Amino acid sequence: MTSVPQATIGIDFGTTNTVVSMTHGDGPATLVRFPTADGDIFAFRSALSFHAIMGVGGRANELVTEAGPWAIEAYVEDPLETRFIQSFKTFAASAAFTETKILNKRYLFEDLLSDFLLKLKGHGGAAMETLPARVIVGRPVTFAGGNPDEALALARYEAGFRRLGFTDIRYAYEPVGAAFFFARQLKQDATVLVADFGGGTSDFSIVRFERAPSENGDGKLRSTALARSGVGLAGDAFDYRIIDQLVSPELGKGSLYRAFDNRLPIPQRYYTAFARWDQLALLRASKDMRDIRALERTAMEPEKIRRLIEVLDDNHGYALYRAVSALKEALSSQDEATFRFEAGSVLIEKTVRRADFEGWIAPELKAIETAVDQALERSGLGPDGVDRVFLTGGSSFVPAVREIFLRRFGTDKIESGGEFESIASGLALIGREDDLDLWSEKAG
Repeated sequence: MTSVPQATIGIDFGTTNTVVSMTHGDGPATLVRFPTADGDIFAFRSALSFHAIMGVGGRANELVTEAGPWAIEAYVEDPLETRFIQSFKTFAASAAFTETKILNKRYLFEDLLSDFLLKLKGHGGAAMETLPARVIVGRPVTFAGGNPDEALALARYEAGFRRLGFTDIRYAYEPVGAAFFFARQLKQDATVLVADFGGGTSDFSIVRFERAPSENGDGKLRSTALARSGVGLAGDAFDYRIIDQLVSPELGKGSLYRAFDNRLPIPQRYYTAFARWDQLALLRASKDMRDIRALERTAMEPEKIRRLIEVLDDNHGYALYRAVSALKEALSSQDEATFRFEAGSVLIEKTVRRADFEGWIAPELKAIETAVDQALERSGLGPDGVDRVFLTGGSSFVPAVREIFLRRFGTDKIESGGEFESIASGLALIGREDDLDLWSEKAG
């Protein structure tokens, strides 16, 4: 008698979105959907909000936590009193990040992760009410950050996921999960390069898929991992280049202030916080904020510093995020588009050519190209040895990113799809593999 595979769950905890998929028996992987006022969603924004309920004497007597679109809603309703954090995955592997304080409460990374996961589970309703013991968690090939500590990141992941009740926690590379998703449509043996572009990392994996011989030609799909590579940058790095070129100069970057008889440049560190959305809230609460306020009196262009103060004081970070995302989306299909950031009294509007944007992100494109070539070199294959190329993730829509693969492999080999679902669904399918150790690693 053939045993029925146990239920599995795959979780793609992404920098921008988190997606959950489950299998039951030998059926297909199905996405967990989250009901919202605007309809069901499966791409759950990787964001947290913390809102203080004030009591007698103006003291906070309760901290209300939300996640996903509900976190965004809480922030939009009361931005001044809500701490909003997104893209927090980007400091999972950072030893420099030890904790953050929110209304005098200490949060480690694993505290943020477990709070997020518990809220995600709650919003999943009946679909996530009873979870299997085993979870396959996606992990990047290379974690984000200048000197990422992989062991630290996985230890933090394990602590966070154990608090959700999982006892069998395994990790699989995100592009390998996408490869399993893509392999369902293969009609013949193929060597596949999967390129997964997230918010914080770009990951690449080369996998050989073969079907076991069978009378009807529908034998079990066998797969062999050949090589992988990655780089700790992707969509968020593109966003920062846009902000650095279009927004920061209007907020004082590159301008001067008076110090006695000298004219000095505004410190660059005030603008590096725009590299990660979560850092804006931290900058607002840091000692640098006092210095920024003082700069308004001595700046040669004080109106720009006033804009910077308003962006930070009034938490305009989310509005800025939406404006940048809209520009990237427009430039994916147009040669020219208008960037428009309007929040409070701040209005920045400029025309941007796609060629300009591609020039701004040239360092990131070069790093991505290098990582693709590393995967090919490690596999021992040239471009001719790759039969299919599967592009997934939001930044795969950027024409300059696609061009990297068009030049190497040609149009006929390239496919895309499942930009948000492919990894989670593939992870859930990996959970049913006979030899789990071949495709995933056990926590601890």
